[in-house]
Amino acid sequence: MRDLDLTTLRLFVQVCETRNIARAGEQAHLAGSAISKRLAQLEDTVGVKLLTRRRHGVEPTEAGETLLEHARSILGSSERIERDMSAYSAGVRGQVRILASVSALAESLPADIAAFLKHETHGGIHVDIEERQSTGVVRGVREGVAALGICWDAADFQGLETRPYRADRLGVIMPRNHPLARRKKLRFAQTLDYEHVVMPVNSAVLRLLQRAAGQENKVLNYRVAVSNFDSAFRVVQAGLAINVAPVEIAAPYARVHDLKVIELTDAWARRRFALCMRSAGSLGAASALLLDYLERRAESNL
Repeated sequence: MRDLDLTTLRLFVQVCETRNIARAGEQAHLAGSAISKRLAQLEDTVGVKLLTRRRHGVEPTEAGETLLEHARSILGSSERIERDMSAYSAGVRGQVRILASVSALAESLPADIAAFLKHETHGGIHVDIEERQSTGVVRGVREGVAALGICWDAADFQGLETRPYRADRLGVIMPRNHPLARRKKLRFAQTLDYEHVVMPVNSAVLRLLQRAAGQENKVLNYRVAVSNFDSAFRVVQAGLAINVAPVEIAAPYARVHDLKVIELTDAWARRRFALCMRSAGSLGAASALLLDYLERRAESNL
């Protein structure tokens, strides 16, 4: 198969997203016939039909959907390369990309990165952070998408090097009139008679909670699944459910909105995060500096 052309891939993505060649042409300032020609050449290159023509437009075939996913990934990588190279040409002496779980991003990581960048010797370093679930963090570091990853240390780090980062404690956030709100401490088993709001449905924390419920011969009943803490806490505030969340994240929200946060006493509720990388010895200078800094910040938290 001949090399794929980035311009053609970009046009293919636009056609798939608009479901209309003429509309994609308007966005790209190209004639529809020129785009049609490129798409025909693309189908010839890959050897399969990518688009099905409909009365009012087009839609991708099954093969087209697969190529669309790959095309978006390729174009995203191309944009990152362009941005990174532009950063170097502008005088940035180091570029570090980090993949981090939502908990790490919602807790201490942004402050740690900000403190690192404020150091006078780090002024020429640029740091990009992308949020992913723990499995996505590990997979991205393995695949070389990022130099460093930060997530819960219960993840499968096989093939990667790890360093300890910070820790947190899981608790339960609830309305102050909830039946459990009078308690000072809670075991997770005591929450299983009530409906939860969880995030998201395939996250490491949800799997942990479901496993812990199974050990009590019970099922974790959840009314709502959301994608972020703010949405989860809003569900709690509405009185629809309770939520297991890091105390460090839940407590500030609870103070503002008059909710109650109670720590879980279960041993697994004390979580530790880990920094992961393919090889510390192969990190670039900027990434190695950041790794060392985050390790030292973590030591003060242990």
